[in-house]
Amino acid sequence: MIDSPTSPGTGPTTGSSTDLNARYGKPGRSRRPLVIGGLGVLALVALVWLVWVAWIQSNPAVTSQLQGFEVVSPTSAKATITVDRSKSEEASCRVQAKAADFSIVGEVTVTVPADSARHQTLPVTLTTQRSATSVVLVGCTTPTQHRPR
Repeated sequence: MIDSPTSPGTGPTTGSSTDLNARYGKPGRSRRPLVIGGLGVLALVALVWLVWVAWIQSNPAVTSQLQGFEVVSPTSAKATITVDRSKSEEASCRVQAKAADFSIVGEVTVTVPADSARHQTLPVTLTTQRSATSVVLVGCTTPTQHRPR
């Protein structure tokens, strides 16, 4: 009879985890909670940024609207614009006259002083190179708002 290397009653599975730990070292802690926590922080930062951008874009410093226009002559057009400002800041509003082929035939920038009323209706007169068919309000800007509104 051949002697087995294990003693009676001891199977090859008994103490195998300690043998593996001794041979290969203990398994490290899982990084999963750290990854989930990092992704949670990243998602929170993205959400805060999104809310901030939505708030800023929904509350502009100045808004404007073209109320109407009239082509007075082949070299002149008149428009009426409304300007609303949330702060007493100087605003610059750009108005363009366009021909039938959509080319710009006249342009004027109207400045609304900081010390004037926050809600105003302004008449604008444009001198044109040739007959205009429409007048377009490009928008208004302030020192803190660079995109026309």
